[in-house]
Amino acid sequence: MLSLGIDPGTATIGYGLVRELDDGSLQAVAYGVISTSPKDPMWQRLQIIHDSLKDIIHQFKPDRVAVEELFFAKNITTALTVAQGRGVILLTLAQTGVTIAEYKPNEVKQSITGYGAAKKPQIQEMVRLLLGLEDIPKPDDAADALAIAITDINQSRYTLLE
Repeated sequence: MLSLGIDPGTATIGYGLVRELDDGSLQAVAYGVISTSPKDPMWQRLQIIHDSLKDIIHQFKPDRVAVEELFFAKNITTALTVAQGRGVILLTLAQTGVTIAEYKPNEVKQSITGYGAAKKPQIQEMVRLLLGLEDIPKPDDAADALAIAITDINQSRYTLLE
């Protein structure tokens, strides 16, 4: 199974592809970020996100895609901007017909570290260990996206057992 994890945003959107191998181990296939410039109009930034995500899906053909749900306690302006990007991401995914899952940040933390309030360095180190990487994936958004993909694979394992 190949899962694409997405850490939504508008300036930087993390993506990470993780494959579950026959022996149950996990392998990082690709990861990185889609970047847009705050100097560009929002409609253009959303178009870049749409086109880039379509290209990633076309290139890697994931079986599933997982997107992190939004959680903002303070900055409503940032929340609205990121929500626009997340909406375009979900629409793009829906148009491809791929299976989509959504996870709350604490669900990702719980899945990766066993602790729903884990801090970013703990999550990044566990992503490195679970994927057998020499270094923590950079930038942070890509590491977060890999964590979301790992969570999706873990969750789909449980769903298959039901």
